[in-house]
Amino acid sequence: ISRALNAGLVGRNAGGTQNMKLRWSHAVMYVRDAEEMVDFYRDMLGFEVSDHGPVMVGEQDLGVEVTFLSQVATDHHQLAFVPVRGDGASNTYDHMAFRVDSLAEVKELAARLQDDGRATEINAMNHGNAWSVYFKDPDGNGVEVFCDSPFHVQQPQARPWDFAMSEDELRAATEEQFG
Repeated sequence: ISRALNAGLVGRNAGGTQNMKLRWSHAVMYVRDAEEMVDFYRDMLGFEVSDHGPVMVGEQDLGVEVTFLSQVATDHHQLAFVPVRGDGASNTYDHMAFRVDSLAEVKELAARLQDDGRATEINAMNHGNAWSVYFKDPDGNGVEVFCDSPFHVQQPQARPWDFAMSEDELRAATEEQFG
């Protein structure tokens, strides 16, 4: 994709015409316990409930309720929880990712997640071009919260890092590991 970016090909379809610009909007997640998930996403990531109600098709109530959440006023919802998930394996996606502005925010969230105890598998990952915290929410869904690093590093790359590192130490480690 780097070659495509450099050649100005990204955003064009196979015929060479401009594609529509797509922006990520929202994810609808099947969950076991909507209230638990709302509490977690509110407490840990700052989401608020923007709407809630029964799923209707015309006048027919399908017998399930959906809860919508957002963190920004411009979007009615960024997430929606539908409590229909059983006890079986997770769904078909690996993780969803959220970008924040700074390493301090990544580290602050990691500390809050560790103190809170509801998230599992909390890991720091250095992709060279981004510094991330990965974790599983209470339903076992993968979540990444990251900030961009100042480096361009060909992907895929991943190395663990220590949340106790300062930004200067992480920069130096990134340069050393991916330089």
